[in-house]
Amino acid sequence: MQVTIIGRHMDVPQDLKRYIEEKAQKLPHYYDRVMAVEVLVEGEHSAKRVELVVTVAGHENFVAQEKGDDIFACFDICIGHIEKQLTRFKDRIRDKKHRVRTGQEETEA
Repeated sequence: MQVTIIGRHMDVPQDLKRYIEEKAQKLPHYYDRVMAVEVLVEGEHSAKRVELVVTVAGHENFVAQEKGDDIFACFDICIGHIEKQLTRFKDRIRDKKHRVRTGQEETEA
Protein backbone atom coordinates (compact mmCIF):
# COMPACT_ATOMS: atom_id res chain seq x y z
CA MET A 1 0.00 0.00 0.00
CA GLN A 2 1.30 3.40 -0.98
CA VAL A 3 1.02 6.37 1.38
CA THR A 4 1.51 9.85 -0.13
CA ILE A 5 1.72 12.94 2.05
CA ILE A 6 1.45 16.33 0.38
CA GLY A 7 1.95 19.64 2.15
CA ARG A 8 0.34 22.66 0.54
CA HIS A 9 1.51 26.10 1.73
CA MET A 10 3.62 24.42 4.41
CA ASP A 11 6.36 21.89 5.03
CA VAL A 12 5.11 18.73 6.71
CA PRO A 13 7.18 17.98 9.86
CA GLN A 14 8.81 14.55 10.18
CA ASP A 15 6.86 13.66 13.33
CA LEU A 16 3.58 14.33 11.50
CA LYS A 17 4.72 12.22 8.53
CA ARG A 18 5.57 9.30 10.82
CA TYR A 19 2.25 9.66 12.64
CA ILE A 20 0.27 9.70 9.38
CA GLU A 21 2.12 6.70 7.94
CA GLU A 22 1.66 4.72 11.15
CA LYS A 23 -2.10 5.34 11.23
CA ALA A 24 -2.53 4.82 7.47
CA GLN A 25 -0.84 1.42 7.61
CA LYS A 26 -3.72 0.21 9.81
CA LEU A 27 -6.42 0.92 7.20
CA PRO A 28 -6.17 -2.51 5.48
CA HIS A 29 -7.40 -3.95 8.79
CA TYR A 30 -10.80 -2.40 8.01
CA TYR A 31 -10.87 -3.40 4.34
CA ASP A 32 -8.10 -5.46 2.76
CA ARG A 33 -8.32 -4.04 -0.79
CA VAL A 34 -6.93 -0.62 0.12
CA MET A 35 -4.40 0.27 -2.58
CA ALA A 36 -3.26 3.81 -1.80
CA VAL A 37 -3.71 6.58 0.74
CA GLU A 38 -3.17 10.23 -0.12
CA VAL A 39 -3.05 12.83 2.63
CA LEU A 40 -3.19 16.52 1.76
CA VAL A 41 -2.14 18.81 4.62
CA GLU A 42 -2.91 22.43 3.94
CA GLY A 43 -1.72 25.08 6.34
CA GLU A 44 -2.34 28.75 6.18
CA HIS A 45 -1.87 31.22 9.00
CA SER A 46 -4.22 29.85 11.64
CA ALA A 47 -6.55 27.55 9.72
CA LYS A 48 -5.33 24.03 8.99
CA ARG A 49 -7.06 21.56 6.69
CA VAL A 50 -6.51 17.84 6.19
CA GLU A 51 -7.96 15.86 3.31
CA LEU A 52 -7.65 12.08 3.22
CA VAL A 53 -8.30 10.14 -0.01
CA VAL A 54 -8.24 6.34 0.09
CA THR A 55 -8.13 4.38 -3.16
CA VAL A 56 -9.78 0.96 -3.01
CA ALA A 57 -9.85 -1.69 -5.73
CA GLY A 58 -13.26 -2.01 -7.35
CA HIS A 59 -14.82 1.09 -5.80
CA GLU A 60 -14.69 4.86 -5.99
CA ASN A 61 -12.31 6.70 -3.68
CA PHE A 62 -13.24 7.27 -0.05
CA VAL A 63 -12.73 10.90 1.00
CA ALA A 64 -12.70 12.72 4.35
CA GLN A 65 -11.91 16.37 5.11
CA GLU A 66 -11.50 18.34 8.30
CA LYS A 67 -10.56 21.91 9.21
CA GLY A 68 -9.23 23.11 12.54
CA ASP A 69 -6.34 24.58 14.47
CA ASP A 70 -4.44 21.34 15.22
CA ILE A 71 -3.26 19.19 12.29
CA PHE A 72 -2.97 16.04 14.41
CA ALA A 73 -6.57 16.40 15.63
CA CYS A 74 -7.82 17.04 12.09
CA PHE A 75 -6.04 13.94 10.82
CA ASP A 76 -7.44 11.81 13.67
CA ILE A 77 -10.97 12.92 12.81
CA CYS A 78 -10.40 12.18 9.11
CA ILE A 79 -8.97 8.72 9.79
CA GLY A 80 -11.99 7.98 12.01
CA HIS A 81 -14.37 8.93 9.20
CA ILE A 82 -12.47 6.76 6.71
CA GLU A 83 -12.48 3.80 9.12
CA LYS A 84 -16.27 4.10 9.42
CA GLN A 85 -16.68 4.34 5.64
CA LEU A 86 -14.49 1.28 5.04
CA THR A 87 -16.27 -0.72 7.75
CA ARG A 88 -19.71 0.10 6.35
CA PHE A 89 -18.56 -0.76 2.83
CA LYS A 90 -17.07 -4.08 3.97
CA ASP A 91 -20.26 -4.93 5.86
CA ARG A 92 -22.36 -4.12 2.80
CA ILE A 93 -20.21 -6.35 0.60
CA ARG A 94 -20.27 -9.15 3.17
CA ASP A 95 -24.07 -8.95 3.59
CA LYS A 96 -24.61 -9.21 -0.17
CA LYS A 97 -22.40 -12.26 -0.45
CA HIS A 98 -23.87 -14.14 2.51
CA ARG A 99 -27.60 -13.61 2.01
CA VAL A 100 -29.53 -16.83 1.75
CA ARG A 101 -32.23 -16.86 -0.89
CA THR A 102 -35.11 -19.22 -0.31
CA GLY A 103 -36.71 -18.91 -3.71
CA GLN A 104 -39.99 -17.76 -2.17
CA GLU A 105 -40.73 -14.10 -1.74
CA GLU A 106 -42.71 -12.94 1.26
CA THR A 107 -45.78 -10.90 0.46
CA GLU A 108 -48.01 -8.90 2.76
CA ALA A 109 -51.60 -10.01 3.04
